[in-house]
Amino acid sequence: EAEKVEVKSKRIEDLKEFIKTLPTTPGVYLMKSRVEKIIYVGKAKNLKSRVRSYFGSHQNLSPKTILLVGQIYSIDYILTETEVEAFLLEASLIKKHRPRYNIRLKDDKSYPYLRVSMADEFPRLYVARKVKKDGSMYFGPYTSGWAVNDTIRFLNKTYQVRDCKDAFFSSRKRPCMTHQIGRCTAPCVQLVGEEEYREDISSVIDFLQGKDKKVIQRLTKKMKNLANEERFEAAARVRDNIESVKAVLEKQVVVSADQQTHQDVIGFHGDERGTLIETLHIRKGRVIGNRSHFLPGLSLMSEKEDFRDALVSFINQYYIENMIPDDLILPIDLGQDLTQLLQQVLEQRAESSVSVRFATDPVGQKLLQMVDENAKSHFKRHVAKSEEKKSALQLIQKKLHLKQLPQRIECFDISTFQGQETVASQVVFEEGVPLKSDYRRYKIKTVEGIDDFSSMKEVLERRFKHVEYDDPDLIVVDGGKGQLSAAVKILKEIGRQELAIVGLAKARTERSFKNKDITTSEERFFLPGRQNPVIFPSGAEAFRILVGIRDEAHRFAITYHRKLRESSSLESELDGISGVGEKRKKALLKRFESVEQIRNSTIEEIENIDGFNRKLAESLLLQLEVEEE
Repeated sequence: EAEKVEVKSKRIEDLKEFIKTLPTTPGVYLMKSRVEKIIYVGKAKNLKSRVRSYFGSHQNLSPKTILLVGQIYSIDYILTETEVEAFLLEASLIKKHRPRYNIRLKDDKSYPYLRVSMADEFPRLYVARKVKKDGSMYFGPYTSGWAVNDTIRFLNKTYQVRDCKDAFFSSRKRPCMTHQIGRCTAPCVQLVGEEEYREDISSVIDFLQGKDKKVIQRLTKKMKNLANEERFEAAARVRDNIESVKAVLEKQVVVSADQQTHQDVIGFHGDERGTLIETLHIRKGRVIGNRSHFLPGLSLMSEKEDFRDALVSFINQYYIENMIPDDLILPIDLGQDLTQLLQQVLEQRAESSVSVRFATDPVGQKLLQMVDENAKSHFKRHVAKSEEKKSALQLIQKKLHLKQLPQRIECFDISTFQGQETVASQVVFEEGVPLKSDYRRYKIKTVEGIDDFSSMKEVLERRFKHVEYDDPDLIVVDGGKGQLSAAVKILKEIGRQELAIVGLAKARTERSFKNKDITTSEERFFLPGRQNPVIFPSGAEAFRILVGIRDEAHRFAITYHRKLRESSSLESELDGISGVGEKRKKALLKRFESVEQIRNSTIEEIENIDGFNRKLAESLLLQLEVEEE
């Protein structure tokens, strides 16, 4: 023990000597563990001063920082021209490396937006995850992909906007069923002109921008014109659309008289268990959505400076891909310097002016009160679910005799189709819920034919070469004693026998019900070196977690297999086409999802693909037509 303390003391002294060589300019510092894994990323106006502050008296450091310092083995840094650039670089590095000691957004996927492709001759509505400068108009963010799709379905039906993909649209020779049921004006076959179609798109945009009166007026005018032309069925459909629009508009909550500004309001609620940060999104005075992020490492009981830094780090990461509002209202006063710096960071990302402020006006205070109430409610709900998951993990730890709480569980599944193309999946649950960012797929490279043992060995070897990933507290394998024994042997061969492992297998049981013998299946959990299986109550949360990760790994492997088979099938269908080599085949696979889609495409579409010209496009379509016959 004394030797460990001496080694640690020498390491700290070596780091302090290194810090003396650091520049006093802005930049980002990267703290690394013993295995060179990045465990913390920070930004600084003065690198030497900021990094040196970690190695001062423990009385001035939070418990979390003391724990971090104990894990630092080396420090790297990247210089930047300005402190704003350091902010921007820090956010991208945290997103890339997901350091253990940084504030991290577990759900860091960007919000879904509704995109209107204004650059197209006949625009269409899409779901988009990123806001790009491509000539389109973007609306959102929405709370879920379902909400966007629901809105798109409503708008397509109400304003008869096309909902077909571009490849389908360009290859049509006659109107499709959507036109026949009165839900599309069929621009694909020129049954409506571009100018008239754009009027419908203008109505869509007015609706999304909350211009109620304009929307109703335009629809009413259209209904009257149709009635005057004695097109009464069409007029009746527009009348129904007006009622639908009114019903939707009535559901939208108006919280501000400001009909021009996009606002985001941030609130929070928490205790020693963590903090929930709530974001409320207001567009043109209407609340369009909100989202919660629970940060278990952030306590409101910590020092004021720590919480300010954590909040700024959250905002910096949150707006990497999400749309930056015109007006960002904060729950605390960050001070003039930090507020101004954060504003400059967001303005550089948005390439437009952004207001960042702590609201002191009555309207702003009212919005803060609203978002805080939401944060309080969602915090209680999250903590209740979290406590249930924690109890379940404690039960798993107890029944499986684990040394520590299984906060990170990994499951591997091998999938083979007809003796060919073996693949594997790695699924991760953290704190009892899926951590999809850590899911991995493997295509088996060293094994021929069906050999699950060798395939699993390859997968585990490849998995544990990645020291940047945290080790699992528990590994789950699908199978009984045989598969478990094989997995244990593999772990021993690759030098990771210390990892805890459990095997899941279904057992068939006979039981009597209403004088009838019924065969049912029961999940059993096998441990290395133990004869009898462990049984969990089927309704228990612990049972659902273990069975859930096994089923998820199986699903993930099967979908990967299906994707590879479909791709292989498409490639094989193109193999016999004259003039289409590997490069051109890949270009076609990138552009089209099936041979049928290629057949339905136009010569112009194919000749615009890299490596093709008009003559080759004509030849390809001709050969595919002959094949079909």
